[in-house]
Amino acid sequence: MRYFLIAGEASGDQLGAALMTGLAQLDPDATFAGVGGPAMQPLGLDSLFPMDELSVMGLWEVLPKYRHLKRRIAQTAKAVIEAAPDVLITIDSPDFGLRVARLVRAQRPDLRTIHYVAPSVWAWRPGRAAKMAQVVDHVLAILPFEPPLMQAAGMTCDFVGHPVATAAVDGPDRARLFRNAHGIDADAPVVLCLPGSRRGEVARLGPRFDEALMRLRDRVPEIRVVLPTVPGVSGMVRDMTRRWPTAPIVIEEADEKRAAFAAADLALAASGTVSLELAANRIPMVIGYDMAPLSRVVIGWLLRTDTVTLVNLVSETRAVPEFLGRACQPGPLSQALQAALEDPPRRKAQLEAMDLTMDRLGRGGEAPGLRAARSVIQAVTGPR
Repeated sequence: MRYFLIAGEASGDQLGAALMTGLAQLDPDATFAGVGGPAMQPLGLDSLFPMDELSVMGLWEVLPKYRHLKRRIAQTAKAVIEAAPDVLITIDSPDFGLRVARLVRAQRPDLRTIHYVAPSVWAWRPGRAAKMAQVVDHVLAILPFEPPLMQAAGMTCDFVGHPVATAAVDGPDRARLFRNAHGIDADAPVVLCLPGSRRGEVARLGPRFDEALMRLRDRVPEIRVVLPTVPGVSGMVRDMTRRWPTAPIVIEEADEKRAAFAAADLALAASGTVSLELAANRIPMVIGYDMAPLSRVVIGWLLRTDTVTLVNLVSETRAVPEFLGRACQPGPLSQALQAALEDPPRRKAQLEAMDLTMDRLGRGGEAPGLRAARSVIQAVTGPR
């Protein structure tokens, strides 16, 4: 079959790559077209344009690029029509992918459309599911409580597991090698600083995270800070952190990132999927997030849950402390970090919540990419 896939950011690129691998395994005649990044391209996808053009988030961030994004939406929809695929698969990034799907459906109402990663209607804007059902037939959900929400809106939906639950994690040997390579004492706490994968996130959260970590180091002088980053923002991160008094160890390579996670004792992270990566590695964490002022106000009006941290949601606990919007300030972040590092009951509660989360996300089961591929093929070849 011919598959047209659209991913708009680093996490979607990874999901797309795993899905492509599963599709190639189950469908030897599979061919791919669309928009993707460095994970999807080596598997046979020639991206229409650089995927990182789509890695923007929030009303304030999108407005300056609106006309350009609108042109990319039209270009992508035209490419779908010309490619005449058997299925269109939009991966995360619904603001872009679903606009493309709407244009395509107007010309190809018969084309099967699948969306990978259900929108977070449990958190805000529940009407999005019904709106999505106008252009999407089937949803691949990565959180176990999402299928009923999608089905209620009129779409079929399969929980296919979350990739982080079955991903390999490095063990103590790699942790020791990482510490040795960077001159970190065996008993020095390693703290990960994870301010996000988008330029706007890094610019907004980076200085606050740095200040929080400086305050933590005033009380725990032996800590070493490690900042894993991604190619799209690595240059910006390196330029920014040269001015940080905390002087973090900046790493970019995926193998070294896994080793850093194995070595870490604590993390300060932006809200998002990274909290699940930390949970898979059993790293206690503090979550912080903020947006541009306009976006913050709008999201604040629409938010329907008291937590956005996925570990809290999946485990049905509130074990992971989070500081959102105006609460995302260095003082509270620093105090929560010290408690997560030095308070055994709090660490234990987080670790238990993490283990429960990984079990519920599919740990020990079939690879999510393969499950997703099987769901795609069934949705396309099964009864309409």
